[in-house]
Amino acid sequence: QVQLVESGGGSVQAGGSLRLSCAASGNTFSVNAMAWYRQAPGKQREYVARIWISGSSDYADSAKGRFTISRDNAKNVVYLQMNSLKPEDTAVYFCHADLSYGPVYWGKGTLVTVSS
Repeated sequence: QVQLVESGGGSVQAGGSLRLSCAASGNTFSVNAMAWYRQAPGKQREYVARIWISGSSDYADSAKGRFTISRDNAKNVVYLQMNSLKPEDTAVYFCHADLSYGPVYWGKGTLVTVSS
C-alpha cells in the first residue's frame, strides 16, 4: 500500500502562487507515476498534471504554462507549483499514485481557494 498526504493548500488572491506537496509513504518503490487532480465544487474531479518515475511530465491544458509538477525521489515528495492562480483554480487538490503492477492510491486532498 501507499499512503499519500497533501499539504500546502490555502487562500490566495488571483495572480498569486501556491506550492502543494504530496508526501508518499509505504510501498513507494513500486510507484510508476504520481499526479495531481482537482475537484471544484459541484464539478467532477479533473486531471491537472502527472510526473513519471523517469521525470517526464504531462499537464492538462488548464495547467500548461502556469503549473509545474516536480518530485524529490529521495524524499518521496511530489510538488505542484501553481503560479498566476485564477478563481477557477479553486478546488480541492488530490494527489494520486499508480503502482507499476496496477493499484492506484489517492490522498485526502488539500483545499485551494483563489479570490478575485
